[in-house]
Formats: sequence, structure tokens, C-alpha cells
Amino acid sequence: MHLIVTGATGLVGSAVLDAMIRNKGVTKISVLTRRPVKFQDDRINVIIHKDFASYDRDLLKKLDGAQACVWALGISQTQVSKEEYVKITKTFPLAAAEAFRSLPAKTGEKTEPFHFVYVSGEGATFTPGRLTPFFGRIKGEAELALAKMQESDPSSLRATTVRPGGVDWTGHDELKPYLPEMGAAKNLLAAILLPVMRYSATSRLSPTEPLGRFLTGMAMGMWDGALQGEGVQRLLGGSAVVENKGFRRLMGLDAVKGK
Repeated sequence: MHLIVTGATGLVGSAVLDAMIRNKGVTKISVLTRRPVKFQDDRINVIIHKDFASYDRDLLKKLDGAQACVWALGISQTQVSKEEYVKITKTFPLAAAEAFRSLPAKTGEKTEPFHFVYVSGEGATFTPGRLTPFFGRIKGEAELALAKMQESDPSSLRATTVRPGGVDWTGHDELKPYLPEMGAAKNLLAAILLPVMRYSATSRLSPTEPLGRFLTGMAMGMWDGALQGEGVQRLLGGSAVVENKGFRRLMGLDAVKGK
């Protein structure tokens, strides 16, 4: 199966790429990125792409036959202006989803819809209030817009959103050589905050190893028909939003931890 991943030089994207490499059912991995990635595998096709709002014919030809994308490209709202945050969080994935509709190859007389898996985050909402953080409103708008795209033409696009909580990479030893440089401040914060959360708020965390597998499995259709129950919302046209508690439940993390 040919999959696309974005954000592969970031934390969640690195976890996804690691999971794709370890999954023997993935035959080709197209990595859309602004800069080279550290991962090495014969199935990886690194495509340096500078404008994530635009997808010309030559680029789409390189992605031809891809059946799904895990969109893990993102940034903290504290690192960019509001305008830039909207562009990265909302404009870019919507442009990609629209362009990728045409990629899946026909199987006989039937073409399966392209599966676009959008990595959002806990705190995203469709009903923002006065105290809703900016990121929660914009991510919610992006999720809803993707659902509307699916509703408009479900034969060409299927959209699924996953909302990770606090991303915890500390137990994912295989990933550590590929982690992005986070800086001393973030490393110090993680060293203080993550152990506290693991002790008192385990259910709010998203460990990278199962998260990468979950997102990859989602793109491959392994969770088709299983996205239901606590922590899963259904939107327009059947589009699904999987909250962090839904991800943890489906992956059996809370059962393992006894939380």
C-alpha cells in the first residue's frame, strides 16, 4: 500500500514514519517535507516540497497511486503569527485533501476514496466559547471543513481526525535517534511535566509508539468499522473524530495501565 506522510521531521510525524517502516503491508512511503528526513528505508520516497498550499501536476504524478495520507504537519500557536498558524493548521491540509482526491488507482471498475487522516489535538472544538484557545478553534474549523469535503463527494475522499493529548516519546527508544531538536527549554519541560502526567494524568497522554501504529493503521483501513464508542464522534457524511480517550481505549492503553 502506498501512503503519504507529512510532518515527518516533527514528533508525531516521526512516530508515524517509524510505524510505516515497520509495517510490511506498506509498499511505498511518500514523505512530503521541506527538509530531508533521517530515516532510511528502500520504500521511502522523499519529496522536498516548499509550498503546502499548492500541488501541481508534476508533484501529483510523483504521488500517483497513493491511497492515504497521515497529515502530521503542524506547529504550536506560540511559534508563529495567527495568520501563519491558520495557514499551517487549516489552509495546508484542506488544499492537500482536495488535491489528493485524484490519487488512488482504479481497481477494476471501482476506485476507493482517498483516506485523509488529519492529526489535530485535544482542545479542538466545533463550538468555541470566549475561553477557547486560538488553536482549539482553528483545529476545529479544519476538522469540520474536512468533514464537509467528504460529505460533498464521499466517493473520492474519506476524512478522519485524531486528537492526540500530551505526546509522550520517552518510552519509544527506537524513535529517539530521529527526534527533532526540541531545545533545552522543551526538553526540561518534558523532563518535569511528563513524569508527573504519567503518575497523575496518564489518560491525558499519547505515547508515540502506539500513536504511530494507530495513525498508520487508520490510513491503511485497519480500523474501518471499529471507530465507535466512547471518545469517537461522527460528523457530516460519516467522517470520524477520534479523541485521545478514544485512541487510548481502542489501543488498549488504559486496560494495560489500569487507569
